[in-house]
Amino acid sequence: MTLSRRHFLALSTALPWALTARAASSLPVGLELYSVRDTLKKDPEATVRAVAKMGYQVVEFYGPYFQWSEAQTKQMRKLMDDLGIRCLSTHNDESNLDPANLDRARDLNLILGSKYIIQAWSDPKPSLDAWKPVADRLNAAAEKVEPTGLHVGYHNHNAEFTGAKGQRPLELIAKNTKPSVVLQLDVGTCLEAGANPVEWIKANPGRIRSIHCKDWSAEPAKGYKVLFGEGDADWKGIFAAAESVGGGEYYLVEQEGSRYSELETAQKCLEAFREKHPG
Repeated sequence: MTLSRRHFLALSTALPWALTARAASSLPVGLELYSVRDTLKKDPEATVRAVAKMGYQVVEFYGPYFQWSEAQTKQMRKLMDDLGIRCLSTHNDESNLDPANLDRARDLNLILGSKYIIQAWSDPKPSLDAWKPVADRLNAAAEKVEPTGLHVGYHNHNAEFTGAKGQRPLELIAKNTKPSVVLQLDVGTCLEAGANPVEWIKANPGRIRSIHCKDWSAEPAKGYKVLFGEGDADWKGIFAAAESVGGGEYYLVEQEGSRYSELETAQKCLEAFREKHPG
């Protein structure tokens, strides 16, 4: 049966799930630029142009952006506007969220048009209690930047998922931070730590605003070298959870490296992503 546009819109109005499905299918996909780090170091603007040309809709800058001048940052924003690509979040060293550096992080992110200042890493700790200052820092940073429209977040690695359920560092961070502090999920490290990404998303409704779509294989020779879709991740389940309960706003492909060049890897991962998430 062929539906007219008017009939379809009427059904969408009558059925809330239809609207939800349409919205979820339009989530943009971006690239964490660490995936093309060597290329980016040589020529940041040419790299962003290449990524936009592939069809990525979003980029996530990481550590080196914090050293840009205001003029460099404005030039990058102009380039992104011209290309029709957005920066929705940045990855930051832990020290960027300290009071001495937070104003700079805030200002650069506002220029870039970013929404989220994400802490990319914290060194593994000797005890669960030793992770509490991480939560305290995130809360303090959130209080400072939220009046400007920005939010802060935390990006997991393996260490945050170690330990028994109820005793994992990431659970402590989630429990002891404001609900507005986002929990950016790195799928690959979650898997390597033996955790379940879908369970984690469902346990933290509304806080998984973005996901690093990095695959991982339990085969020792493959590990993080697999392209998106070649590893062990249940992407169908992850997408469904992110878009139904996680609060997902965008996806970010991330790649540690592969058998291809950086840019070719990014292109192949995007093609594979589109196959698994056609919207």
